Amino acid sequence: MKITIDENSGFCFGVVYAIEMAENILENEEKLYCLGDIVHNNKEIDRLNRLGLEIIDHKRLNSLSNCRVLIRAHGEPPSTYEVALRNNIELLDASCPVVLKLQHQIKEGYEKAGEVDGQIIIYGKEGHAEVIGLVGQTNGEAIIVTTKEDLYKIDYKKPIYIYSQTTKSPKAFQSIIDEIKDNLSALGRNDDLKFVVHDTLCRQVSGREPQLKQFASENDVIIFVSGTKSSNGKMLFTSCKDQNKYSYFISDVRDINKDWFKDAVTVGICGATSTPRWLMNNVATHINRY
Repeated sequence: MKITIDENSGFCFGVVYAIEMAENILENEEKLYCLGDIVHNNKEIDRLNRLGLEIIDHKRLNSLSNCRVLIRAHGEPPSTYEVALRNNIELLDASCPVVLKLQHQIKEGYEKAGEVDGQIIIYGKEGHAEVIGLVGQTNGEAIIVTTKEDLYKIDYKKPIYIYSQTTKSPKAFQSIIDEIKDNLSALGRNDDLKFVVHDTLCRQVSGREPQLKQFASENDVIIFVSGTKSSNGKMLFTSCKDQNKYSYFISDVRDINKDWFKDAVTVGICGATSTPRWLMNNVATHINRY
């Protein structure tokens, strides 16, 4: 079999920055706290744990003082910075620049919406770290929409300002936008109601979808490597599966079934923006033994 690792897969620049910051600090310190998983990949978390990175949650943050805590690429709500100030915690901010820009956009949009009794809509996964940080910019008032079934939450009598979690699918986001437009039209409010759409998707992430579809079509079997917590991973795997039915989702080499490769001539290995390159290399080495 010919085994190829997709050159475009692996950590996005935001994740690279956060991990490099942690590694540089741990070269000189025995321990570093990180608020939440630094990346949605258990194998990479295990590696960093061995270096001295300790993952904490917000409850633990409240009990800490006089220490240093790393903020991961997903960003944090204002309340986290308030806790740090109160507890004399030094925050090492590795928030992704794309996420930070979105936070500022939503904060400004929230202020403008307040002037016209409007509402902020965030298309994203409820409970996701990035979404929590985004909602925090609106004092918790933003409406989270995950599927079309959630659109009932919107008041179609008020102005609508919609944003998206940075790692969502462009196609899925457009589908939500179109559904809102249809609902407005059905109510006869397509002309007199303000509906502002903000394109807040990360192009490094959304650009991978067409690349992966091409990669999936060029190989007999696709092995998609990702942590199960990764929203981005689930979205990109679906794109692979739509293109090539012989696409398989794994988190570790132990998930591999050798029967997948019985008739395969070419095998493609790819992954999410949270998938480390070394893990994809390990998968390639494992498959090569068959």
